[in-house]
Amino acid sequence: MRTSTLLVILIIILSIVSCNHYDEQEIPVIIDIGYSVIDSDYSVPVTIQLSNNTAGADFYKWTFEGATPSSSADKIPGEISYTTAGTYRITLEAWNDTQRSTRDLIVQLDSAVNVDFDVAIAVNAFAPATVNITNKTRGASTYVWTFDGASPSISQHETPPPVVYSTPGDHVITLKVSNGRELYTLSKTITVLDALAPDFDIEPSHEDYDFEAPFTASLVNKTVSGIHYKWESSGGVIDNRNAENAQITFNDSGEYTITLTADNDKETKTYTQTVTIKPNTNLYIMKDVKLGVSSAHKTIGCFYSTKLRRVLREAEVTEENGSLIDIVFYGINSSFSYCRFVSPDKASDFTFPSIPGAIQNYNVNTLEATTLTLTAAQFDAMTNDEVLANLDVSANDTDIAFFTKEQAPRIVLFETSDRRIGAIKVKGFVAEGTQSYILADIKVQKAGQ
Repeated sequence: MRTSTLLVILIIILSIVSCNHYDEQEIPVIIDIGYSVIDSDYSVPVTIQLSNNTAGADFYKWTFEGATPSSSADKIPGEISYTTAGTYRITLEAWNDTQRSTRDLIVQLDSAVNVDFDVAIAVNAFAPATVNITNKTRGASTYVWTFDGASPSISQHETPPPVVYSTPGDHVITLKVSNGRELYTLSKTITVLDALAPDFDIEPSHEDYDFEAPFTASLVNKTVSGIHYKWESSGGVIDNRNAENAQITFNDSGEYTITLTADNDKETKTYTQTVTIKPNTNLYIMKDVKLGVSSAHKTIGCFYSTKLRRVLREAEVTEENGSLIDIVFYGINSSFSYCRFVSPDKASDFTFPSIPGAIQNYNVNTLEATTLTLTAAQFDAMTNDEVLANLDVSANDTDIAFFTKEQAPRIVLFETSDRRIGAIKVKGFVAEGTQSYILADIKVQKAGQ
């Protein structure tokens, strides 16, 4: 009995020891955690998604340095956010009844980058243009500037030096910045205007188209990129020397210079033209004037003004220009069997509408009926008004006389209401039905006797 009792007691002791050994066996905790940045954007504000594949743990304690939230007891805490750039630690402590383990993650977050800059053109935008740049970028650590068409063309300074553009046109300024991980780009365009280039035209007054003394002309400024101007001449009288556009008068014939000095607050340049004023011949010369027959009054025109130096069709006659009409041609039709020049104040007697403000003139349609003589050769040879000045046209007005196309060229004399003597050489009769016309050259005094 004693032996059996001892054996039973031994078996019981061994069973208890064996059970205690099984309950105290350790289960390892293996931490496996990670994170991903939402939209891969490391510039604050940043949102991070955490992952947890830890094995063997039953309990968790997360600590999020600088984040919101700052801690969690969940196995997978979800998203956390940061609003300030810097280096932060994420810590997970995980454990079970027998083992505890800890692991850290380090997160590097970048500053928020706001790329911006201002450009200011010094003085003005005329080439060469100097551009000053103010960098307003925030959060970047490196800078690369590119200046299209400028000198210098590139810079890596945070604030670049002034750049100079010598070529007009649109130019792009580009700034590329980085915060060490991400790249940001901003471009702006500036417009550089043309460089200073003085220029002008000499536009004669209507009466002085032949550049004879006395001569008056407009000085039409065509300068590119100018601001201030000064006119000078070797012999002309300028009405306003500092105006953008001016008027100049030459009283005597000769060769003269006109100089324009222009500046734009950066540069000063000059441009000079030479003008030759011819002696006064007191003679206007007009060639290849077309005057229609009666049926072409509305299309070709039958009225002419020696002061305006142009044909006026019916619809072009007004209260303002009616008194300037001093030649009226009447041709019966394309046969040219009845042709004559008539006084403007008698136009309505020849199927034409009345001319407002019409003047009286005198016409010698048939020289052969008078004592006056002027051949076509003499007409062509006239270079001044000497021949015309000696003709008494008003005393030899042929009144109702007319001519036909049988004689060409034909010379017709006229005298205007302001006593200017003129001659018309009818050099052609062109038959084109209702649009028939004569072709003529005209020479007339500029001023009467």
